[in-house]
Amino acid sequence: MASPLPSHLLLPPKPPLPSPLNSSSTLLHVSPVWTHTRTSRFKCASGQTGFFTKLGRLIQEKAKSDVEKIFSGFSKTRDNLAVIDELLLYWNLSDTDRVLDELEEALLVADFGPRITIKIVESLRDDIYAGKLKSGSEIKDSLKRSVLNLLTAKGLKTELKLGFRKPAVIMVVGVNGGGKTTSLGKLANRLKKEGIKVLLAAGDTFRAAATDQLEIWAERTGCEIVVAEKENAKASSVLSQAVKKGREQGFDVVLCDTSGRLHTNYSLMEELVACKKAVGKVVSGAPNEILQVLDGTTGLNMLPQAREFNDVVGVTGLILTKLDGSARGGCVVSVVDELGIPVKFVGVGEKLDDLQPFDPEAFVNAIFP
Repeated sequence: MASPLPSHLLLPPKPPLPSPLNSSSTLLHVSPVWTHTRTSRFKCASGQTGFFTKLGRLIQEKAKSDVEKIFSGFSKTRDNLAVIDELLLYWNLSDTDRVLDELEEALLVADFGPRITIKIVESLRDDIYAGKLKSGSEIKDSLKRSVLNLLTAKGLKTELKLGFRKPAVIMVVGVNGGGKTTSLGKLANRLKKEGIKVLLAAGDTFRAAATDQLEIWAERTGCEIVVAEKENAKASSVLSQAVKKGREQGFDVVLCDTSGRLHTNYSLMEELVACKKAVGKVVSGAPNEILQVLDGTTGLNMLPQAREFNDVVGVTGLILTKLDGSARGGCVVSVVDELGIPVKFVGVGEKLDDLQPFDPEAFVNAIFP
């Protein structure tokens, strides 16, 4: 169970919802939902790293208290892998090859990927014939350890890394239809619940309904938002303007939406580079995080997308969405192992709180109960 929240991160009483947002193309100045009376406690000048460090750890600790959501969110993957328990229940040494062949098939169906699957199964085979594993329960425990080691072996940090200057800037990128804007809105909700002053930036200037969608999320979460001042505005200009406002008005975090794009579209991928440079000119070291949203239902097809985005802008973390409706949760392991980029959040449902911080141990226990 997570430890009680520090007193300086406790939420004030929940305020009423703000009035509907103006959806015009002019820059919006939405009144804050409540007065940020504890600004002095959030000062984070150079050398004062405590605030953002504690925030990253706090959100990660919350993942440990939300195990039930992770467990229910991966129910289809767990059901898909339930055959492993049946295989190991009456296991004996003479059946080893048949059992391991069927275990291999189960892992492949769950999108663990052929390279990882073979690595896991052959390791189990070696340990069984060496006499290190002598029962079905020992084999399953070894299987779970192997998966956990794959997720943690490279020392990847799953908590948010937000630096030490305010505002911290997070860019959210990804292909069309992956759940990018929805994930950004849910992340804003999670940050606001920790008492963080969040500003949203509507950097998706291509999709006509994108700004309207983000304004709805601003209203739902009680965040302010910056949108384009005119039609056909450059995304880099909108994000730069938002980060300037964040710096001048004492926001803790600026969440930057970007246009969905195919990883094969060179000109649009270059626009992401311009966005990254633009926010870096306003706040040194920004963006602190570049989170790529990947649709979990696409399974291993997400890997080429992630490679290209990482090559262009340097992805620092992944958000895997729509895993609640998929039996392909093994793709989490494949992505981490192949790309060396940590998964920081997973989408395990449609509700506002269903974007969960990724915890490797909770994940392993959810798919192999």
